[in-house]
Amino acid sequence: MSDARPIGVFDSGLGGLTVIREIQRLMPGERVLYLGDTARCPYGERSEDTITTFGLQDAKFLMDLDIKLLIVACNTVSSVALQNLQQQIKEIPVIGVVLPGARAAVLRTAERKIGVIGTAATIRTNSYATAIHKIDKDIKVYGKPCPLFVPLVEEGLLDSDITRLVAQHYLYDMIDLGVDCLILGCTHYPLLMEVIQGTVGNRMQLLDSALWTAKEAQDILTALDALSPDTNGGISKSSFMVTDLTTHFEVLAEAFLGQQIPAIEKISLEELVK
Repeated sequence: MSDARPIGVFDSGLGGLTVIREIQRLMPGERVLYLGDTARCPYGERSEDTITTFGLQDAKFLMDLDIKLLIVACNTVSSVALQNLQQQIKEIPVIGVVLPGARAAVLRTAERKIGVIGTAATIRTNSYATAIHKIDKDIKVYGKPCPLFVPLVEEGLLDSDITRLVAQHYLYDMIDLGVDCLILGCTHYPLLMEVIQGTVGNRMQLLDSALWTAKEAQDILTALDALSPDTNGGISKSSFMVTDLTTHFEVLAEAFLGQQIPAIEKISLEELVK
């Protein structure tokens, strides 16, 4: 058996395209429906009630398009509202980006000290620490909100003096704490991988949760015998939707996806909140 229906992926902005990049690498035949709520991005500074409302609206929009798996590619929504989404959506599997990243970090830390960087909401909820401690309660977890990273990425300042200074401001504490694994707890942060690695040094391993989330999606679809019958070309048949076309959209989208993005459709917020 197989399932030709698409995978649904949503994020508050374009960062979730890093998850699609990994899906394309692991499962090149899978079609994806991507929703980036760029008009209301970022979610990280909003209240938990608002984040939950936005997440439910994004999920419902994709559910109405007949998807076979839903990936909450937004770390903020994964941290605040994933359980709520899973309780309300029973028809298909719903996964986030927190648990896959947490599992990968636990397997890789030698010093048993893991750092997590993310939005204020992601760090405030202690979602990664909770997930890690369910696996191993003795591992120490250090969280650090890095709110300036997202706007720096959105401005295309991926390798600039100001970005390096901000990285130093945020990350030197992780070095002092002896962290040996650092979870990039926001889908924007992989674009700053070079700057972050240069700041913390090669002794600290960086973990991109996008990769491990795509791997979990592959494992679930394999177990359900629901992989696409196609073996290639899924990205060319995928749909990309945003609620606002931002100034640097095409350049950023290509950077996140790792290739030129196919046709993009702008949808209105009214379509999400109906």
